[in-house]
Parts: sequence; C-alpha cells; structure tokens
Amino acid sequence: MEMKEGGLQRPPKEKLEQMHSFLELIMQYKCALMEVETKLNVLNTEFMLKHSRNPFEAIKSRIKSLDSIIEKLERRKLELTVESIEENLFDIAGIRVICSFPDDIYTTAALLKMQDDIRMIEEKDYIKNPKPNGYRSLHLIVEVPIFLSEEKKYMKVEVQFRTIAMDFWASLEHKLKYKKDLGDQEAISAELKACAEGIAMLDLRMQSIRDRIGESKE
Repeated sequence: MEMKEGGLQRPPKEKLEQMHSFLELIMQYKCALMEVETKLNVLNTEFMLKHSRNPFEAIKSRIKSLDSIIEKLERRKLELTVESIEENLFDIAGIRVICSFPDDIYTTAALLKMQDDIRMIEEKDYIKNPKPNGYRSLHLIVEVPIFLSEEKKYMKVEVQFRTIAMDFWASLEHKLKYKKDLGDQEAISAELKACAEGIAMLDLRMQSIRDRIGESKE
C-alpha cells in the first residue's frame, strides 16, 4: 500500500483506475442526457410554433446513484465493473418527460424516435398495458451518440413519458409503498389501483375537452 505524506494510506493503483473509469462513464451518461434533453427541447419549440401549444410541460433528468447501481448489479448477480454496468444496466441515465395529454406522449415519443441518430433499443408501453398496481407510463430505451474529443460513442438513456396526472400518482405511490407497518396493505393497494384508473379516465376526459375546444376554434 502506497503512503501519502502524514502517513495516510492511498488506495491501490487498480482501485484508482477503476474509480477514474467509473467517473468517466458517469460523465458520458451525463453528456447523453444533455443530448436527449436538447433534442426534446428542440422538438417542443418546433411543435409550439406549428400548433401554438407545447406537447410537454417539463423534463426531469437523473443519473442513478452509485449505491443503486451496486445494489442492482448484486441483485442480478453481475460483476461490479464498469464494463458490466455499461453492458447490462439500461437505466443509469434517465429522463422523464411530463406531457399535458395522453396523445402528446405518443406524438413526442414518435418525433424522438424519428431522429436519424437515435437507436431504439426497447419500448414498454405501460399506458396501454398498465402494471398490476396501476402504474402507467411509456418507457423507451434509446441509444444516442455523444461526441468526445477522441471518439463518437453511443450511450443508452431511458426516457419515460407520463402525463401530469400519471406523474402525480406515481410520485405518491412511490412514497406510500415504503410504509411497511400497514396492516391493511391489500386494501390500500386496491385503493391506489382504483385511483390510477380514475386518473387515467380523467386524462382522457381532459384530452376530449381540449379536442372540443380545438374544434370550436376551427
């Protein structure tokens, strides 16, 4: 073990190299997030010019924490290496697009998929096929190129599309499901699912009202 001045121990060279490789990978994921976010903002601006309204309300982005990455690798019995992270985990970089109406989700997602440098890896539609607990969202895994000083590299990004109502439900459900001391868990789960179904109906009603307003203007 190498020693610093004052007697403090320095991590082995191999550990330092692994740490540097991990930080470099996280930097690349951050660059990929910026690329996708820029594409979405451009599409939003163009849509506003053509249709006098925005297809989405907000964009939220995040990089999965190191603890979450390690936990997921261990749970799936995968190696704790940078290579394993890049090859096996598709949700390190995530973007959530909050749309106004359900049809805006599919419009925005289609416009993103039409970009000629976007590679579609996976699509899961939890709006048409909700999860058993009522969760609704459209999930895309895409690869987007980032342009580094010495290479062009494709990075995976998970893009989630939700309406405001879907995001509201998912946020509260996420907080409530960690309450472990509840005696009537099944009843609460059933109530949450009923709320999700009610919110889905509300989304469609609001979209119908928007369409009627559009027709009356025409």
